[in-house]
Formats: sequence, structure tokens, C-alpha cells
Amino acid sequence: MNMMNPHLSERSLEAKRQVAAWLEEKGLRLEAEPAGPAGMADLLVRQGKKLYVVEVKALSEGRPDRVIPILSQAILQAQTYAAKEPNATPLAIAYLEHASPSLLRQVAAFAEQYVRHAGVGILSADGTSLWRQAPSGSLEINDAERSTRKRFGQPKSFVPGVVNLFSDLNQWMLKILLAPDVPEALLNAPRNRYYSGTELANAAQVSSMSASRFLKQLRTERFLDESANHIALVRRGELFVRWRAAALRPCPEMPMRLPIRAGAQEQIRKLVNEQNGQACIGLFAAADGLGLGHVSGVPPFVCMPKLPRPESMNGGLGTMVAYPEGPPDFIIRQASSPQSTFHGAVRRDGTVFSDVIQVWLDVSNHPSRGKEQADHIYRKILQKVIDKGRQ
Repeated sequence: MNMMNPHLSERSLEAKRQVAAWLEEKGLRLEAEPAGPAGMADLLVRQGKKLYVVEVKALSEGRPDRVIPILSQAILQAQTYAAKEPNATPLAIAYLEHASPSLLRQVAAFAEQYVRHAGVGILSADGTSLWRQAPSGSLEINDAERSTRKRFGQPKSFVPGVVNLFSDLNQWMLKILLAPDVPEALLNAPRNRYYSGTELANAAQVSSMSASRFLKQLRTERFLDESANHIALVRRGELFVRWRAAALRPCPEMPMRLPIRAGAQEQIRKLVNEQNGQACIGLFAAADGLGLGHVSGVPPFVCMPKLPRPESMNGGLGTMVAYPEGPPDFIIRQASSPQSTFHGAVRRDGTVFSDVIQVWLDVSNHPSRGKEQADHIYRKILQKVIDKGRQ
């Protein structure tokens, strides 16, 4: 697909590239990159059956009195374009060189008060962002500058110029590169050698741009074997340490109680199978299902893209009780990296389980003897995967 429309400025083109890659990291697949004639939105993206019509605006300044009017224009344009597509959701995104916390707060207040019929987003070159995917969705703010200073003690002027190596889609591509060294029963992923970013992109079903950015970052951080004639990961021990550290952030959880306690395991498996690939058994119960169990007595976890709202639960969840008193029968956990989690999940004995790498990441810092379980998986499986990177 061609984005090189001569009527668009280089700044606008770069904004579209960056926003397209950002949306892909959030699990919205690029469906089309319109060339930009009048009456057509900048991007069309899809997540499952949902279509989003995206209008992108590039700004050199991050002043609220400039950003909010331009974002308002983008909202109106996205709504106009979305009206031409059946069941499409408008999405307006502003791309900036820098977005201050003050700007994000003011845009968030503006969106909450006035934007009723569109999704909105702010993305800056340093990774700071504001995101509300759907008109009725919740606002998410990622202040990359603040979190980087907090973790590494950088001065306020520090602007990280790197790609997040462990974004959701990048974790999925890491699993694909590691898959030939992981038993097929423990990880669902293509198992080939890749000689270009395009081949990797096709295997992962992401854009060539996303794969190129990912490989560039791997090369920058010296995780690629430059002597190999195909894409090969080296220094895997450090890579896994970094990967686990990136997965430290807490995930929302919802304890659940079954109405009938008998046959709990079968009820949980039925619930997972009813979610059409958007759920899997995770953590300790997944380790058991993969034949790598080491810790007992922990309630089963069911991983989903988002926690269901108790007041709107239906189908397999309708008769279950959320937030029960006393020990739960199982726990619904919001997956921190849903694309990587559900793409890599394996089906065994009629049920879907998190893959072995995902289980290791998810249990590593769990308070219920998670380190013991993670160390067991590391010794049995991952150490061999790491050693193959040294050969």
C-alpha cells in the first residue's frame, strides 16, 4: 500500500506511519492506507469485526490552544467519513513532537466533557500518549517521559528515541523468532526461518513497517546475530531478563464464584471455549495443562482481553458471581499483551492454554510461589531455548 501521496507533507506522512504502527501495537490491524483524496479518512483499521475510520493530524506544537481545536476538526472529519462506512467508529488522533502532562490532562477533560461519538488519541514522538478507543471507553494516559525518569533517573530534558521492544506485537514477533526452539505443544506459532522483515511481517500478520521497526531495535540493542544469513536471536539470556522485567506491571483481576461448585474445571473450560479465541487458561493452571505444573492450591486464572463488567455479563458468565466473599473458584485476569497471549496460546485436550513463555512471564512475580513455578519452567524449557542462541 502506498502512503507517498505528493499532496501530503512529510510531517503528515510520518504522522500516519507512526500512528499506524502505534495502532497495530494496540491490536488494531491496518486494513487500508488511503492515499488522502478529499472525502477519505487517513487510515482504516479493524479489530475483529469492528472497523475504525481514523483521521490523523500532525502538529509541531503541543500547546492546548492549538491541539484541542485541531483535534476537534479531526473528530468532525472522522465522524463524517465514518458515516459512509456501515457500523464504523470514528477515531481522531493528533501526532506531536512532545506532549506535556498538562496537555494530556486538558485533552482528557475535553474528551470526557465534549466528545461523545468518537474515539480520541494523542501520540508524541517520545512515546507519551492518551488513548480512548471507543466513545464510551475509558481514557488511558501513558506519560513515557515521567516513567522513564522515574525508572532511570534521567533529567527532564531526556527524550527516549527507541521503540518499545516488548510491546504487545513485538512480544508476538519474539515468540515467532523463538518458536523453532520451543516444542510445538508448548507454543502456537509459525516455525520457519525468516530472511527479511517482510517475511517476518507476513508470518506475524503485522505491517512491514512494524516488523522493520522491531528488527531495527533488536539490531540496535545487539540481540541479532549479524553473521547469520537469516534473522536469528542472540544474547537470549539478557533478552529474557529484560522481557520479564517489562512484564512486571500489574494486571486487573476479577475473582469469580461458580453457581454450582461441582465440575468446576469443566465449567471453566467451557467458559474459555465460548470466547472464540479471546480467552485462555493462564498462569498456574496453564502450567499444569502444559505438563509443567509445580505449584498447587492456586485458583485457576482465565485470561481475557478486558475484564467483563459485572452488570453486563451474559452467556457463559451470566450466572457467575463476581467479587465473591471468601476464596474464588477462578480469577479472570486482563491480559497485559492480548495479541501475544492469544496468538501464542495452545490447544490441548480440548482447551486453550497460555503458551509456555507467556506462563513464565505471568507467574514470575506472582505472590503465590510464582518464582518457584517460573524457575521450574526456566530449567525445564527456557534454558534450552537460551542455550540454542549460543550455538
